[in-house]
Amino acid sequence: MLTKFDWLRRSRTGSELLTTLKYFAVKPNYDSEQYELGEPFSALHGPCERCRIYARVRRGNEFERFCKFCKLILAKAHSFGKTSKHGVVIWGLVQELPKQFRHGEGVLHRSVLGSYVHDDSRFLLMLRQRDLKGWLQELVLYHGADLLGLLQIFPSIGRRADTTIGELLNWTMMRESALPMDRLRVQFYARPAHIFKPRQRERQGVLTFEVSEFLGLLEMAEVFRANLYPEEQRQLYDLLTLEDFKEEQFYWGRFIGQLSQEAKDMLAIWRIRQWPTPRVQLLYELTNYVDLPHLG
Repeated sequence: MLTKFDWLRRSRTGSELLTTLKYFAVKPNYDSEQYELGEPFSALHGPCERCRIYARVRRGNEFERFCKFCKLILAKAHSFGKTSKHGVVIWGLVQELPKQFRHGEGVLHRSVLGSYVHDDSRFLLMLRQRDLKGWLQELVLYHGADLLGLLQIFPSIGRRADTTIGELLNWTMMRESALPMDRLRVQFYARPAHIFKPRQRERQGVLTFEVSEFLGLLEMAEVFRANLYPEEQRQLYDLLTLEDFKEEQFYWGRFIGQLSQEAKDMLAIWRIRQWPTPRVQLLYELTNYVDLPHLG
């Protein structure tokens, strides 16, 4: 019989994952015994095409493609499509569950879209991408250096992805014990493909961070967005990723001349021209996870 976590791992998209999380939040006493097992595979019959276990819904003498549970999830998933498109998933392994989880599976922070507690040390969250910084800040505020473990962060995916979000969860679970539990670390996967081949990002120094370091990077991305217009950000990226150093030198002075003084000071203090390309790419990836700072 399928458990709650089995159902979560059968999600193909972020919208299906979010729908399943919300379903279990409303019905915490889910019991798989209520569903009838499907018929064995044959030329004419078989179980649900999605879960591959439970019986398809029957209408008269004909059977639909999915079981009752899968049909419910798929029917409601489209309503969360826009929300999940800009979602981020966190799989956490910690020595003790954060305080937000201690009164059940709900999380007190307003930015959480859905949550699931797997056991005494593992949890799953789904947030809006641009609420990630606020959630991490709250976590650090409540726990400081007391919380130890690993938070693996990756984006939600849609129907056109080459993998499923359930597969991504399985892979993050396999990697959760790769680091010692001596501090709180973050592993950030900017794209789903990074989960399957993390060694390159690890060698480049853009995969694993202490939580305070990762929050600092998010704050840099926030300042970056505040000081450069989108077109200026694109021009800067093109310049920093040029392979011809002489060509970059030629265009740099012209580019700097069009910037505000705040932007010039920011780039000079950061010495961004000396950054390796992976670090530049990480900065741009993180701009999708922050809002413009509030003024006043």
